[in-house]
Amino acid sequence: MDKFLSQKSAHSYLHPPRDPFDQRMMDVGDGHKIYVEQSGNPAGRAVVVLHGGPGGGCSPAMRRYFDPSVYRVILFDQRGCGRSQPHASVEANTTWHLVDDIEQIRTELGIDKWAVFGGSWGATLALIYAQAHPGSVEHLILRGVFLATEAELQWFYGGGAGRFWPDVWARFVGLIPKDERDDMISAYHKRLFSEDLREQTIHAKAWTAWENALASVQSSGMGGDTPDQYARAFARLENHYFTNRAFLGYDGQILDQIDRIAHIPGVIVQGRYDMICPPYSAWSLAECWPHADLRMIRNAGHALSEPGISAELVRVMDQIGET
Repeated sequence: MDKFLSQKSAHSYLHPPRDPFDQRMMDVGDGHKIYVEQSGNPAGRAVVVLHGGPGGGCSPAMRRYFDPSVYRVILFDQRGCGRSQPHASVEANTTWHLVDDIEQIRTELGIDKWAVFGGSWGATLALIYAQAHPGSVEHLILRGVFLATEAELQWFYGGGAGRFWPDVWARFVGLIPKDERDDMISAYHKRLFSEDLREQTIHAKAWTAWENALASVQSSGMGGDTPDQYARAFARLENHYFTNRAFLGYDGQILDQIDRIAHIPGVIVQGRYDMICPPYSAWSLAECWPHADLRMIRNAGHALSEPGISAELVRVMDQIGET
């Protein structure tokens, strides 16, 4: 990687901004409507983007990782977040509901097969979706791999990452009584789903700040002041999914079922210094996936906006677009 890469912003590597040619609210049942958009070339190669979180929502910048003359880019806000309704709702909101939603989007848009592009939780969901519907996926492009294992959750919410960021960890645990700190996911769950909206919001902002503070290798340790509405959706949905261990049947399920997608080509772009999703998960995935190409990015953390990660993802999509 270019040694001067980190001196440039991520946006300098992206394709120019592009407005959607289609925006809609799709009724997926269970009282949920999800926001779906399309941009780029209506006749191009289809790629669906799965955002992180859960609860993070999509953003206009996500369109810019794809050459608009080559790709038909589909973005959507998963249940309960972004522009999807109802906001911050965890009712009828599980991994398997999301997998069904993705298939409904593909079917309603008349797409036979598509590439699936996802980072962090989006990478988790991409893998689970591909294992459930391998015939619908022609390529997987993953960033900041999270396999939804107990070990990964313990790393981030059990004090592992906190050993590198003790001051930031102290802020995160400081809102919780000492006798509850042995299970931070449960302790925050109790407060994020309390009847007191103020208590929900305070803990939602703290939950979100802990993750935001560790996202970039350039971080100063400050998580920023996230808007209340975004923080509440992000924290409640993420905590709900992690409390239920991503609604998987057993720990280690994704790697155990890798044979279902063994034939699908994939690229994994991973930050070497990712403190949220350490590189071991990406490496373990690549080791057992015959057609995976692991690209470890030095001087990069977790965030999609890391310059090295953005540059590599654009390069990958341009290369796939040429085949």
